[in-house]
Amino acid sequence: MAQFKLVVSDATGRSVSQELKDRAAQPLVGARIGSVIDSSVIGIAGGKVKITGGSDKSGTPMRADVHGGVKKYVLMSEGVGAKNLEGGRVRKLVRGNMVTEEIYQLNLRLVEGKLPEKPKEEAPAATEAAAPTKEEKKKK
Repeated sequence: MAQFKLVVSDATGRSVSQELKDRAAQPLVGARIGSVIDSSVIGIAGGKVKITGGSDKSGTPMRADVHGGVKKYVLMSEGVGAKNLEGGRVRKLVRGNMVTEEIYQLNLRLVEGKLPEKPKEEAPAATEAAAPTKEEKKKK
């Protein structure tokens, strides 16, 4: 069964990471880079997300201009998977634009709707009470 780590970001630069497993991940299998899907599939109500990229378990990046869900060596000079190439062209291994079960991470951009708010974590009061202050240490 499919298992994806999703990174959903919005236009402001905020991002949320979550995991989808088994049945919840099945609607994403077969989608392509650039596809716009309903965000309720990934657990965000009332919006749409666009698939912008991803990578497989070995870190091989997905590339929009390679069709299908295969790994291929592509001759490239720039773009996804071709970092820091100075002049010329190099043959690099990339994965196709289709989401398959081999994909590990998917990058998504929120087109409509809002990202869910993260609950603010409060500092536990027990740690403050357990640690004596400097004044209490002097008194002892």
